[in-house]
Amino acid sequence: MSIKAQFRLDYPGFALDVDLDLPGRGVTALFGQSGCGKTTLLRCIAGLERGAGRLEVNGETWQDAGSFMATHRRPLGYVFQDARLFAHLTVRGNLDYGMRRAFRRGPGADSRGFNSIVELLGLGPLQERLPERLSGGEQQRVAIARALLTVPRLLLMDEPLASLDHARKQEILPYLERLRDELDIPLIYVSHAADEVARLADHIVVLEAGRAVAQGPLAETLARIDLPIRLGEDAGAVFAATVAERDAEWHLSRVEFDGGELWVKDSGVPVGRRVRVRILARDVSIANSRHDDVSIMNLLPAVVIAHAGEDHPSAVLVQLRIGATTLLARLTRRSAQRLDLAPGREVWVQIKAVALIG
Repeated sequence: MSIKAQFRLDYPGFALDVDLDLPGRGVTALFGQSGCGKTTLLRCIAGLERGAGRLEVNGETWQDAGSFMATHRRPLGYVFQDARLFAHLTVRGNLDYGMRRAFRRGPGADSRGFNSIVELLGLGPLQERLPERLSGGEQQRVAIARALLTVPRLLLMDEPLASLDHARKQEILPYLERLRDELDIPLIYVSHAADEVARLADHIVVLEAGRAVAQGPLAETLARIDLPIRLGEDAGAVFAATVAERDAEWHLSRVEFDGGELWVKDSGVPVGRRVRVRILARDVSIANSRHDDVSIMNLLPAVVIAHAGEDHPSAVLVQLRIGATTLLARLTRRSAQRLDLAPGREVWVQIKAVALIG
């Protein structure tokens, strides 16, 4: 199962030119700075922009040189930055509208029926409210549910959290994680926020000036140091781990990953649960020997893989391997030279902060 998307679209001063082979399940993030072509690509996939090329979704051709399936015929759901709910209809009325537009009916639709989607997105208590009585996060949850109730084969989201404040984003992110884990259809998610992508995506496409400069599994791609587009303070690594222990006295949890273990703040995640771990490059320091007389709890042996310059000439990004896991560290060039951080060198990393992100 896969999505094959080849598009060429020219505007004055901008051209989209991509050739993508995306997974047919899970969340693919289209990531990049404003103006790089993320929304244009999403609109091409939806048929809202008529770019030349080919689109095949899990074996079904939606567009090629000789055919073009109109947007209303493409079995997809589209969630915009603003919820675009019908103001005169209750939540239930908006959801019923989605049901009436279902692309598939009968037994094939049962797995994402009304009750299961309402439960998945926590909408039960809201059904009699009008949109004006909902928070921004609640409105977006209704918009997602309405899109899912059309029983699409592909779900598109165009920066659905961009208009929300931090509190509302934190409210809706757990629901998006549930979608990622429970949906059996692919989801393409547009964002320029590295923290959202790190938390939600399985696969990432990095766009710059209308072209895909990188694409691949999230952990592998974020850990690269050769990307033309820089993440700045958001550069870092994401990898999977398992909660192995909870220390009630110190309110800490120990997580194990392929390469070692880390102590993190206890956030209530039960022992045995798989989690995502995010470590920013700015929170990793390097030493040539182990130092136990420091406040940092997480000290791990590592091997230098490579390093590359940063946007500022004083800085360097170092790629490290711990077991089968890749980390990034940001240092000054002076420090890197003093430590002689050549590829293959064995070092110790000191990790100042670790985030469990879902």
